Amino acid sequence: MFKNGRLVFLVGIVIAVIIFMFISNSFADKRPRVVVVFKNLNSQYWEIMKAGAEKAFSDFGMDGKVIAPVNESAIEQSRLLEKTYQENPDVLIVSPTDSTVIPILEKFTENKKIPVLLVDNDFPWENKTSYIGTNNEELGKKAGALLASQLQPGNKVAIIGGDLSVSVFKERISGAKKALKDAGIIVASETAGISSDSKNLKKEMTKILREHPDIKGVFATNDLSALLVIKELKEQGAIIPVIGADGIPDMLKLIKDGTISSTVAQNPYDMGYLAVETALKVTKGKNVKKVVDTGVDIIIKENATQRLDFYKFLK
Repeated sequence: MFKNGRLVFLVGIVIAVIIFMFISNSFADKRPRVVVVFKNLNSQYWEIMKAGAEKAFSDFGMDGKVIAPVNESAIEQSRLLEKTYQENPDVLIVSPTDSTVIPILEKFTENKKIPVLLVDNDFPWENKTSYIGTNNEELGKKAGALLASQLQPGNKVAIIGGDLSVSVFKERISGAKKALKDAGIIVASETAGISSDSKNLKKEMTKILREHPDIKGVFATNDLSALLVIKELKEQGAIIPVIGADGIPDMLKLIKDGTISSTVAQNPYDMGYLAVETALKVTKGKNVKKVVDTGVDIIIKENATQRLDFYKFLK
């Protein structure tokens, strides 16, 4: 009798375990599957955005992953997107390297009805579900106004930017020039198409300082360029304000130690987190904003330390 009772008990446990596993697997199968494809993961900026996305995956119980080309290559990103297309995610989040990847994104939306969210880099593409990121025109205006606040009307400045075919850089320069003009600051030098490479930046800054020895400030359209500009100015003994755009830790450290007084900063962590949160809303059939503006912050010594503390997850 006891043995029969024990057998029934064991059988009951086995059945309960099987039912629990079935329910668990069913629940796991229903978790939204989201793939995030960035331009690269080789800089602090993208590492921060990745951390935001992964925190959202954890918070919302989503099945997600973040991938990117080894180098910021449109060809390699296209290959990753083709592979992702075969995986049939519920939602794709992507920061397009350039417009050449748009035809692949069209395949997601038209052939498989997979929603596509753009993050960090917007394009005038009608099939996108949403853009999550910075208003780069406003970023440029804030950067120009911040630089002008450290100068006098009639002072001259230089602008160093990336490829103007990339809307991000074009919009930042446009905004900066408007704000500088409104403040009576003269843009004596505007150079576009400069990659964030030490050799190129050194050559360009040497040229700018030679042709315009009276410049009083520099706006660089991203922090990698701004850091190299600061380094070159220091080597040439020029102490003038330099404004970047991203708010990465290396830039914040220069504010904390007094090398520069301020900069403007995007919010890449929020971009990653809010992109995933928006993707979750899409999977639930909810309406989402066409543009989710992640804002631009002014960074000075008082809040640089706070943001650096937040970024301690970066090795």
